[in-house]
Amino acid sequence: MKHVIKSLVLSAAAAVVLAPTPARADGFFIPWVGSGFGSNIQDGRGTFGVAAGGMGAGGVVGGEVDFGWNPSFFGPSGQFGNNSVINLIGNVIVGVPIGGTRGGGIRPYLVGGGGLIRTQFDQTTSPFNPVNSRNMFGWDAGGGVMGYFSDHVGLRGDLRYLRATHDINSGINSIDLNGNRLDFWRATIGVVFR
Repeated sequence: MKHVIKSLVLSAAAAVVLAPTPARADGFFIPWVGSGFGSNIQDGRGTFGVAAGGMGAGGVVGGEVDFGWNPSFFGPSGQFGNNSVINLIGNVIVGVPIGGTRGGGIRPYLVGGGGLIRTQFDQTTSPFNPVNSRNMFGWDAGGGVMGYFSDHVGLRGDLRYLRATHDINSGINSIDLNGNRLDFWRATIGVVFR
């Protein structure tokens, strides 16, 4: 009987030690700052925001929600009134973790998705009167690199193209690929917490 109990205990211990560990998602939170440039924006305007999401158990495919705020997007408030553009976009991320999903390493990635782009103007001084604000469907596409110093902290450099489905002064809502809609580029750097 002693040998049977001893064999069961050793078998159970071996099963615990040799059992595969469950796969874990690689979550992240990224406060970021950057600069916007392109056709509609006053070049060099500051942009601020946060992104949160995660990569799947394999670390290659994941998703994120990106929130960005671009104050004085169209130009100085003295000329354009108080104005801004806000985006809230859900994205799919595809990136390969070089060095693994734990500890130091880098992850180059591509990103793209769709969501809300909102323009806001101070109606009393805006040259775009009577438009006060407009919610538009928009999309983004881009890429970047996340580099990790440890299990939990790193940096991310990101470049994205954002495009809305509306012209600022019209009510037309359509997918436009001809260059007549609100669009801009955004370059950012952020601290990654995972």
